[in-house]
Amino acid sequence: MLPEKPAKIKLPPRFVVGAPKGRSGKTTISIAIGRALRKRGLLIQPFKKGPDYIDPSWLNLACGRDCYNLDSFLMPDEMVSASFAKRSRNADVALVEGAMGLFDSLTDDGKGSVAWLARTIAAPVILVVNAERMTRSIAALVSGYQHFEPGTNVAAVILNHVSGSRHEAKLRDAIERHCGIPVLGAVPVDPRLRIVERHLGLVPSGENAQAEAVVEIICSRVASHLDLDAIVTVAKQAPKHSIPDAVSDPGETPLIRIGVIIDRAFSFYYPENLEALRKAGADLVTIDALSDRHFPEVDGLYIGGGFPEVYAKQLEANSGLRREIGMRIEGGLPTYAECAGLMYLCQGIKWRGKRHEMVGVISAEVELSRRPAGHGYVEAEVAGDNQWFSSGVALHGHEFHHSRLVPAGPLAFAYRITRGHGIDGRVDGVVYKNLLASYMHLHALGAPEWAHSFVRLASRHRRTGAKVRADDRIERAC
Repeated sequence: MLPEKPAKIKLPPRFVVGAPKGRSGKTTISIAIGRALRKRGLLIQPFKKGPDYIDPSWLNLACGRDCYNLDSFLMPDEMVSASFAKRSRNADVALVEGAMGLFDSLTDDGKGSVAWLARTIAAPVILVVNAERMTRSIAALVSGYQHFEPGTNVAAVILNHVSGSRHEAKLRDAIERHCGIPVLGAVPVDPRLRIVERHLGLVPSGENAQAEAVVEIICSRVASHLDLDAIVTVAKQAPKHSIPDAVSDPGETPLIRIGVIIDRAFSFYYPENLEALRKAGADLVTIDALSDRHFPEVDGLYIGGGFPEVYAKQLEANSGLRREIGMRIEGGLPTYAECAGLMYLCQGIKWRGKRHEMVGVISAEVELSRRPAGHGYVEAEVAGDNQWFSSGVALHGHEFHHSRLVPAGPLAFAYRITRGHGIDGRVDGVVYKNLLASYMHLHALGAPEWAHSFVRLASRHRRTGAKVRADDRIERAC
Protein backbone atom coordinates (compact mmCIF):
# COMPACT_ATOMS: atom_id res chain seq x y z
CA MET A 1 0.00 0.00 0.00
CA LEU A 2 1.42 3.34 -1.06
CA PRO A 3 1.96 5.92 1.73
CA GLU A 4 -0.53 8.76 1.80
CA LYS A 5 0.65 11.98 0.24
CA PRO A 6 0.67 14.90 2.69
CA ALA A 7 -2.25 17.26 2.29
CA LYS A 8 -1.55 20.52 0.53
CA ILE A 9 -2.27 23.89 2.15
CA LYS A 10 -3.37 26.86 0.07
CA LEU A 11 -1.38 29.96 0.87
CA PRO A 12 -3.28 33.14 1.86
CA PRO A 13 -2.69 36.65 0.49
CA ARG A 14 0.89 37.50 1.47
CA PHE A 15 3.81 39.86 1.05
CA VAL A 16 7.40 40.26 2.17
CA VAL A 17 8.77 43.52 3.58
CA GLY A 18 12.31 43.76 2.18
CA ALA A 19 14.93 46.48 1.88
CA PRO A 20 18.18 47.25 0.07
CA LYS A 21 20.05 47.02 3.39
CA GLY A 22 19.60 46.71 7.12
CA ARG A 23 18.37 49.66 9.18
CA SER A 24 16.10 50.88 6.40
CA GLY A 25 13.01 50.79 8.62
CA LYS A 26 11.56 47.32 7.90
CA THR A 27 10.61 46.62 11.52
CA THR A 28 8.88 49.97 12.06
CA ILE A 29 6.98 49.68 8.77
CA SER A 30 6.03 46.05 9.50
CA ILE A 31 4.75 46.92 12.99
CA ALA A 32 2.66 49.77 11.57
CA ILE A 33 1.15 47.65 8.79
CA GLY A 34 0.44 44.72 11.09
CA ARG A 35 -1.31 46.81 13.73
CA ALA A 36 -3.22 48.96 11.22
CA LEU A 37 -4.56 45.96 9.29
CA ARG A 38 -5.43 44.23 12.57
CA LYS A 39 -7.47 47.31 13.54
CA ARG A 40 -9.40 46.83 10.32
CA GLY A 41 -10.47 43.43 11.61
CA LEU A 42 -8.08 41.37 9.50
CA LEU A 43 -6.25 38.36 10.93
CA ILE A 44 -2.58 39.08 10.24
CA GLN A 45 -0.05 36.26 10.62
CA PRO A 46 3.47 37.68 11.11
CA PHE A 47 6.75 35.98 10.24
CA LYS A 48 10.39 37.01 10.56
CA LYS A 49 13.07 35.91 8.15
CA GLY A 50 16.16 34.81 10.06
CA PRO A 51 16.92 33.66 13.62
CA ASP A 52 16.02 36.89 15.45
CA TYR A 53 13.97 36.82 18.68
CA ILE A 54 13.51 40.55 19.29
CA ASP A 55 11.78 41.79 16.13
CA PRO A 56 9.27 38.92 16.40
CA SER A 57 8.38 40.03 19.93
CA TRP A 58 7.25 43.39 18.52
CA LEU A 59 5.39 41.77 15.62
CA ASN A 60 3.66 39.46 18.15
CA LEU A 61 2.36 42.52 19.95
CA ALA A 62 1.41 44.43 16.82
CA CYS A 63 -0.51 41.58 15.18
CA GLY A 64 -1.79 39.78 18.27
CA ARG A 65 -0.42 36.43 17.08
CA ASP A 66 2.82 34.49 17.58
CA CYS A 67 5.45 35.48 15.04
CA TYR A 68 7.31 32.51 13.54
CA ASN A 69 10.85 32.46 12.17
CA LEU A 70 11.64 31.30 8.64
CA ASP A 71 15.32 30.41 8.22
CA SER A 72 16.88 28.02 5.70
CA PHE A 73 20.05 27.68 7.79
CA LEU A 74 18.27 26.61 10.97
CA MET A 75 15.79 24.27 9.28
CA PRO A 76 15.50 22.22 6.05
CA ASP A 77 14.13 24.04 3.01
CA GLU A 78 10.92 22.03 3.00
CA MET A 79 10.31 23.02 6.62
CA VAL A 80 10.60 26.72 5.74
CA SER A 81 7.74 26.54 3.26
CA ALA A 82 5.75 24.00 5.29
CA SER A 83 5.97 26.10 8.45
CA PHE A 84 4.84 29.17 6.54
CA ALA A 85 1.88 27.28 5.10
CA LYS A 86 0.85 25.72 8.42
CA ARG A 87 1.08 28.92 10.49
CA SER A 88 -0.66 31.17 7.95
CA ARG A 89 -3.42 28.73 6.99
CA ASN A 90 -6.31 30.67 8.58
CA ALA A 91 -4.88 34.17 8.10
CA ASP A 92 -6.42 36.92 6.01
CA VAL A 93 -2.93 38.20 5.20
CA ALA A 94 0.56 36.84 5.95
CA LEU A 95 3.23 39.47 6.59
CA VAL A 96 6.91 38.47 6.41
CA GLU A 97 9.53 40.90 7.68
CA GLY A 98 12.88 40.42 5.97
CA ALA A 99 16.39 40.79 7.38
CA MET A 100 19.42 42.71 6.13
CA GLY A 101 19.41 43.41 2.39
CA LEU A 102 17.02 41.69 -0.01
CA PHE A 103 19.69 39.55 -1.67
CA ASP A 104 22.12 39.11 1.24
CA SER A 105 22.92 35.47 1.99
CA LEU A 106 25.63 33.16 3.31
CA THR A 107 26.42 31.79 -0.15
CA ASP A 108 27.21 33.25 -3.56
CA ASP A 109 24.12 31.65 -5.10
CA GLY A 110 21.81 33.67 -2.85
CA LYS A 111 20.20 30.69 -1.14
CA GLY A 112 18.49 31.67 2.09
CA SER A 113 18.19 35.36 1.27
CA VAL A 114 14.97 37.33 1.69
CA ALA A 115 14.55 37.18 -2.10
CA TRP A 116 15.00 33.39 -2.00
CA LEU A 117 12.34 33.17 0.71
CA ALA A 118 9.95 35.37 -1.30
CA ARG A 119 10.35 33.08 -4.32
CA THR A 120 9.95 29.97 -2.14
CA ILE A 121 6.55 31.10 -0.85
CA ALA A 122 5.63 32.90 -4.09
CA ALA A 123 5.20 36.25 -2.35
CA PRO A 124 5.55 39.76 -3.76
CA VAL A 125 8.12 42.03 -2.15
CA ILE A 126 7.36 45.53 -0.89
CA LEU A 127 10.74 47.28 -0.82
CA VAL A 128 11.32 49.76 2.01
CA VAL A 129 13.91 52.31 0.89
CA ASN A 130 15.64 54.83 3.13
CA ALA A 131 15.40 57.83 0.83
CA GLU A 132 17.62 60.22 2.77
CA ARG A 133 19.79 62.40 0.48
CA MET A 134 18.41 60.79 -2.68
CA THR A 135 16.03 61.85 -5.47
CA ARG A 136 16.13 60.52 -9.07
CA SER A 137 18.84 57.98 -8.22
CA ILE A 138 16.26 55.96 -6.35
CA ALA A 139 14.94 54.70 -9.69
CA ALA A 140 18.31 53.16 -10.54
CA LEU A 141 18.46 51.50 -7.13
CA VAL A 142 14.93 50.07 -7.31
CA SER A 143 15.39 48.97 -10.91
CA GLY A 144 18.51 47.07 -9.93
CA TYR A 145 16.62 45.22 -7.21
CA GLN A 146 13.80 44.44 -9.65
CA HIS A 147 16.09 42.76 -12.15
CA PHE A 148 18.99 41.35 -10.13
CA GLU A 149 17.50 37.86 -9.69
CA PRO A 150 14.78 36.75 -12.13
CA GLY A 151 11.63 35.54 -10.43
CA THR A 152 11.89 37.94 -7.50
CA ASN A 153 8.72 40.03 -7.67
CA VAL A 154 9.57 43.49 -6.33
CA ALA A 155 5.98 44.70 -6.62
CA ALA A 156 5.95 48.05 -4.82
CA VAL A 157 8.01 50.54 -2.80
CA ILE A 158 7.54 52.30 0.53
CA LEU A 159 9.69 55.38 0.99
CA ASN A 160 11.17 56.00 4.42
CA HIS A 161 12.84 59.10 5.92
CA VAL A 162 11.29 61.47 3.38
CA SER A 163 12.16 65.11 4.10
CA GLY A 164 9.05 66.79 2.72
CA SER A 165 6.37 66.91 0.02
CA ARG A 166 8.77 68.20 -2.66
CA HIS A 167 11.23 65.39 -1.91
CA GLU A 168 8.40 62.84 -1.97
CA ALA A 169 7.13 64.06 -5.34
CA LYS A 170 10.55 63.67 -6.96
CA LEU A 171 10.99 60.17 -5.55
CA ARG A 172 7.52 59.03 -6.61
CA ASP A 173 7.93 60.40 -10.11
CA ALA A 174 11.30 58.69 -10.59
CA ILE A 175 10.07 55.28 -9.43
CA GLU A 176 6.74 55.31 -11.25
CA ARG A 177 8.29 56.69 -14.45
CA HIS A 178 11.35 54.39 -14.66
CA CYS A 179 10.39 51.29 -12.64
CA GLY A 180 6.70 50.91 -13.41
CA ILE A 181 5.68 49.94 -9.88
CA PRO A 182 3.64 51.91 -7.35
CA VAL A 183 4.82 53.78 -4.28
CA LEU A 184 2.57 52.67 -1.42
CA GLY A 185 3.69 55.18 1.16
CA ALA A 186 6.12 57.93 2.08
CA VAL A 187 7.05 58.08 5.77
CA PRO A 188 8.64 61.33 6.97
CA VAL A 189 11.64 61.60 9.25
CA ASP A 190 10.35 61.23 12.81
CA PRO A 191 12.76 60.60 15.73
CA ARG A 192 9.82 59.55 17.91
CA LEU A 193 9.49 56.33 15.90
CA ARG A 194 12.68 54.80 17.29
CA ILE A 195 12.40 51.74 19.57
CA VAL A 196 14.86 51.74 22.47
CA GLU A 197 18.07 49.83 21.74
CA ARG A 198 20.93 48.43 23.80
CA HIS A 199 24.00 46.23 23.30
CA LEU A 200 22.18 43.36 21.48
CA GLY A 201 19.84 45.54 19.41
CA LEU A 202 16.22 46.48 20.07
CA VAL A 203 14.80 45.93 23.54
CA PRO A 204 12.25 43.05 23.41
CA SER A 205 8.65 44.16 23.70
CA GLY A 206 8.16 42.09 26.86
CA GLU A 207 10.75 44.18 28.71
CA ASN A 208 9.27 47.51 27.70
CA ALA A 209 6.50 48.62 30.06
CA GLN A 210 5.29 51.04 27.39
CA ALA A 211 5.48 48.50 24.55
CA GLU A 212 1.78 48.68 23.70
CA ALA A 213 1.94 52.48 23.69
CA VAL A 214 5.03 52.34 21.45
CA VAL A 215 3.21 50.13 18.94
CA GLU A 216 0.23 52.48 18.97
CA ILE A 217 2.46 55.50 18.39
CA ILE A 218 4.22 53.76 15.50
CA CYS A 219 0.89 52.77 13.99
CA SER A 220 -0.68 56.22 14.35
CA ARG A 221 2.34 58.08 13.00
CA VAL A 222 3.25 55.68 10.16
CA ALA A 223 0.00 54.11 8.96
CA SER A 224 -1.43 57.50 7.99
CA HIS A 225 1.38 57.77 5.43
CA LEU A 226 0.69 54.33 3.92
CA ASP A 227 -1.87 53.22 1.35
CA LEU A 228 -3.19 50.23 3.31
CA ASP A 229 -5.77 49.32 0.66
CA ALA A 230 -3.01 49.12 -1.95
CA ILE A 231 -0.84 47.01 0.38
CA VAL A 232 -3.68 44.49 0.79
CA THR A 233 -4.13 44.52 -2.99
CA VAL A 234 -0.46 43.63 -3.47
CA ALA A 235 -0.88 40.77 -0.98
CA LYS A 236 -3.93 39.48 -2.86
CA GLN A 237 -1.99 39.56 -6.12
CA ALA A 238 0.32 36.83 -4.84
CA PRO A 239 -0.20 33.80 -7.13
CA LYS A 240 -2.41 30.92 -6.00
CA HIS A 241 0.01 28.45 -4.50
CA SER A 242 -0.17 25.31 -2.36
CA ILE A 243 2.51 23.73 -0.19
CA PRO A 244 2.57 20.16 1.23
CA ASP A 245 1.77 20.00 4.93
CA ALA A 246 4.97 18.70 6.58
CA VAL A 247 4.53 20.21 10.07
CA SER A 248 2.38 18.09 12.36
CA ASP A 249 0.03 19.70 14.85
CA PRO A 250 0.82 19.62 18.56
CA GLY A 251 -1.70 17.93 20.79
CA GLU A 252 -0.48 14.73 22.49
CA THR A 253 -1.66 14.14 26.04
CA PRO A 254 0.97 15.61 28.40
CA LEU A 255 2.99 12.93 30.18
CA ILE A 256 5.50 15.00 32.12
CA ARG A 257 5.97 18.60 33.31
CA ILE A 258 8.79 20.79 32.04
CA GLY A 259 9.45 24.14 33.66
CA VAL A 260 10.23 27.03 31.30
CA ILE A 261 11.75 30.22 32.71
CA ILE A 262 9.96 33.06 30.92
CA ASP A 263 10.29 36.58 32.28
CA ARG A 264 12.02 39.86 31.47
CA ALA A 265 15.48 38.28 31.82
CA PHE A 266 14.70 35.15 29.77
CA SER A 267 12.37 35.72 26.83
CA PHE A 268 14.08 34.24 23.75
CA TYR A 269 12.07 31.16 22.77
CA TYR A 270 11.05 30.01 19.30
CA PRO A 271 7.32 29.16 19.44
CA GLU A 272 8.07 25.95 17.55
CA ASN A 273 10.42 24.80 20.33
CA LEU A 274 7.66 25.09 22.92
CA GLU A 275 5.20 23.42 20.55
CA ALA A 276 7.66 20.57 19.92
CA LEU A 277 7.91 19.89 23.65
CA ARG A 278 4.13 19.85 23.99
CA LYS A 279 3.78 17.53 21.01
CA ALA A 280 6.39 15.19 22.50
CA GLY A 281 4.26 14.92 25.63
CA ALA A 282 5.22 17.78 27.93
CA ASP A 283 3.03 20.09 29.96
CA LEU A 284 4.91 23.40 30.18
CA VAL A 285 5.03 25.23 33.52
CA THR A 286 6.09 28.90 33.40
CA ILE A 287 8.64 30.08 35.97
CA ASP A 288 9.66 33.69 36.72
CA ALA A 289 13.29 33.71 37.88
CA LEU A 290 12.91 37.30 39.10
CA SER A 291 9.89 36.91 41.35
CA ASP A 292 9.01 33.24 41.99
CA ARG A 293 10.31 32.29 45.43
CA HIS A 294 10.04 28.50 45.06
CA PHE A 295 10.80 26.04 42.30
CA PRO A 296 7.74 24.03 41.17
CA GLU A 297 7.56 20.24 40.98
CA VAL A 298 8.64 19.55 37.42
CA ASP A 299 10.46 16.77 35.59
CA GLY A 300 12.70 18.99 33.48
CA LEU A 301 13.82 22.62 33.08
CA TYR A 302 14.25 24.77 29.95
CA ILE A 303 16.04 28.15 30.20
CA GLY A 304 16.18 30.15 26.98
CA GLY A 305 18.03 33.26 25.91
CA GLY A 306 17.68 36.83 27.05
CA PHE A 307 19.49 39.43 29.14
CA PRO A 308 20.51 38.07 32.56
CA GLU A 309 23.21 40.74 32.83
CA VAL A 310 20.58 43.49 32.74
CA TYR A 311 18.62 41.81 35.55
CA ALA A 312 21.61 40.31 37.38
CA LYS A 313 20.87 42.20 40.60
CA GLN A 314 17.29 40.86 40.76
CA LEU A 315 18.39 37.34 39.81
CA GLU A 316 21.02 37.40 42.54
CA ALA A 317 18.49 38.68 45.09
CA ASN A 318 16.19 35.71 44.44
CA SER A 319 18.64 33.40 46.22
CA GLY A 320 16.05 30.86 47.32
CA LEU A 321 15.00 30.02 43.79
CA ARG A 322 18.62 29.91 42.60
CA ARG A 323 19.49 27.50 45.41
CA GLU A 324 16.53 25.23 44.62
CA ILE A 325 17.37 25.17 40.90
CA GLY A 326 20.97 24.26 41.73
CA MET A 327 19.90 21.45 44.06
CA ARG A 328 17.49 20.02 41.50
CA ILE A 329 20.15 20.01 38.76
CA GLU A 330 22.60 18.37 41.16
CA GLY A 331 19.87 15.79 41.79
CA GLY A 332 19.75 14.94 38.08
CA LEU A 333 16.93 17.18 36.81
CA PRO A 334 17.14 17.19 32.98
CA THR A 335 17.92 20.79 32.11
CA TYR A 336 18.48 22.47 28.75
CA ALA A 337 19.84 26.03 28.68
CA GLU A 338 20.79 28.37 25.83
CA CYS A 339 23.02 31.46 26.05
CA ALA A 340 21.36 33.47 28.84
CA GLY A 341 20.39 30.20 30.49
CA LEU A 342 24.02 29.06 30.32
CA MET A 343 25.10 32.33 31.94
CA TYR A 344 22.51 32.01 34.71
CA LEU A 345 23.73 28.53 35.64
CA CYS A 346 27.37 29.66 36.03
CA GLN A 347 28.87 30.85 39.33
CA GLY A 348 28.57 34.58 38.69
CA ILE A 349 28.13 37.32 36.08
CA LYS A 350 30.56 40.25 35.89
CA TRP A 351 29.23 43.30 34.07
CA ARG A 352 30.08 47.00 34.28
CA GLY A 353 32.48 46.47 37.16
CA LYS A 354 30.10 44.47 39.36
CA ARG A 355 29.79 40.74 40.05
CA HIS A 356 26.47 39.05 40.80
CA GLU A 357 26.03 35.54 42.17
CA MET A 358 24.18 33.07 39.93
CA VAL A 359 23.10 29.41 40.31
CA GLY A 360 26.62 27.97 40.35
CA VAL A 361 26.22 24.46 38.90
CA ILE A 362 28.56 25.27 36.00
CA SER A 363 32.11 25.79 37.22
CA ALA A 364 32.77 29.07 35.41
CA GLU A 365 32.46 32.83 35.72
CA VAL A 366 30.78 34.94 33.04
CA GLU A 367 32.41 38.17 31.85
CA LEU A 368 30.79 40.64 29.46
CA SER A 369 32.46 43.05 27.07
CA ARG A 370 31.35 45.79 24.70
CA ARG A 371 32.17 43.77 21.60
CA PRO A 372 30.29 40.59 20.61
CA ALA A 373 32.16 37.38 21.42
CA GLY A 374 29.99 35.37 19.06
CA HIS A 375 27.55 36.65 16.44
CA GLY A 376 25.99 34.73 13.58
CA TYR A 377 25.19 31.25 12.40
CA VAL A 378 26.81 28.25 14.06
CA GLU A 379 27.59 24.74 12.86
CA ALA A 380 28.51 22.11 15.41
CA GLU A 381 29.15 18.38 15.49
CA VAL A 382 28.04 16.33 18.47
CA ALA A 383 31.34 14.89 19.62
CA GLY A 384 31.10 14.40 23.38
CA ASP A 385 29.08 12.06 25.57
CA ASN A 386 25.61 13.38 26.34
CA GLN A 387 22.05 12.10 26.61
CA TRP A 388 20.51 14.65 24.29
CA PHE A 389 21.97 14.06 20.82
CA SER A 390 23.56 11.11 19.08
CA SER A 391 27.29 11.30 18.46
CA GLY A 392 28.16 12.61 15.00
CA VAL A 393 24.93 14.57 14.53
CA ALA A 394 25.47 17.90 12.74
CA LEU A 395 23.61 20.83 14.30
CA HIS A 396 22.84 24.24 12.84
CA GLY A 397 22.14 27.13 15.19
CA HIS A 398 22.65 30.80 15.91
CA GLU A 399 24.54 32.80 18.53
CA PHE A 400 24.72 36.45 19.59
CA HIS A 401 26.50 37.11 22.86
CA HIS A 402 28.83 39.65 24.39
CA SER A 403 29.87 37.30 27.16
CA ARG A 404 32.58 34.70 27.61
CA LEU A 405 33.10 31.90 30.10
CA VAL A 406 36.13 31.86 32.39
CA PRO A 407 36.35 28.24 33.66
CA ALA A 408 36.93 27.80 37.40
CA GLY A 409 37.35 24.04 37.06
CA PRO A 410 37.18 21.23 34.47
CA LEU A 411 34.23 21.33 32.05
CA ALA A 412 32.92 18.66 29.68
CA PHE A 413 31.54 19.62 26.27
CA ALA A 414 29.10 17.99 23.85
CA TYR A 415 29.80 19.98 20.68
CA ARG A 416 32.77 20.58 18.43
CA ILE A 417 32.36 23.94 16.68
CA THR A 418 32.93 23.93 12.90
CA ARG A 419 31.48 27.39 12.27
CA GLY A 420 31.01 30.19 14.78
CA HIS A 421 32.43 30.73 18.24
CA GLY A 422 30.50 28.89 20.95
CA ILE A 423 32.45 28.79 24.23
CA ASP A 424 35.92 29.45 22.85
CA GLY A 425 35.83 28.97 19.07
CA ARG A 426 36.40 25.23 19.42
CA VAL A 427 33.71 23.77 21.67
CA ASP A 428 30.22 24.45 23.02
CA GLY A 429 27.55 22.61 24.98
CA VAL A 430 28.56 22.23 28.62
CA VAL A 431 27.51 18.80 29.92
CA TYR A 432 26.99 18.20 33.64
CA LYS A 433 24.89 15.27 34.88
CA ASN A 434 21.57 15.72 32.97
CA LEU A 435 22.34 19.34 32.04
CA LEU A 436 23.20 20.56 28.54
CA ALA A 437 23.96 24.30 28.31
CA SER A 438 25.33 26.11 25.26
CA TYR A 439 25.69 29.50 23.61
CA MET A 440 24.11 28.06 20.46
CA HIS A 441 20.36 28.53 19.97
CA LEU A 442 18.66 25.61 18.22
CA HIS A 443 15.39 25.60 16.31
CA ALA A 444 13.16 22.54 16.79
CA LEU A 445 12.32 22.28 13.08
CA GLY A 446 16.02 21.83 12.34
CA ALA A 447 16.79 19.62 15.36
CA PRO A 448 13.78 17.27 15.77
CA GLU A 449 15.76 14.94 18.07
CA TRP A 450 15.98 17.68 20.72
CA ALA A 451 12.38 17.72 22.00
CA HIS A 452 12.05 13.93 22.02
CA SER A 453 15.32 13.55 23.93
CA PHE A 454 14.25 16.20 26.43
CA VAL A 455 10.89 14.52 27.14
CA ARG A 456 12.49 11.06 27.26
CA LEU A 457 15.02 12.23 29.85
CA ALA A 458 12.33 14.01 31.86
CA SER A 459 10.11 10.91 31.76
CA ARG A 460 12.97 8.70 32.96
CA HIS A 461 13.75 11.18 35.73
CA ARG A 462 10.12 11.08 36.82
CA ARG A 463 10.01 7.27 36.86
CA THR A 464 13.17 6.92 38.92
CA GLY A 465 11.72 9.18 41.60
CA ALA A 466 14.72 11.53 41.48
CA LYS A 467 12.64 14.56 42.43
CA VAL A 468 13.49 16.20 45.70
CA ARG A 469 10.53 16.98 47.97
CA ALA A 470 9.98 20.56 49.07
CA ASP A 471 10.77 19.67 52.75
CA ASP A 472 14.07 18.06 51.70
CA ARG A 473 15.06 21.15 49.73
CA ILE A 474 14.43 23.42 52.71
CA GLU A 475 16.19 21.06 55.09
CA ARG A 476 19.30 20.79 52.91
CA ALA A 477 19.41 24.55 52.36
CA CYS A 478 19.62 25.24 56.09
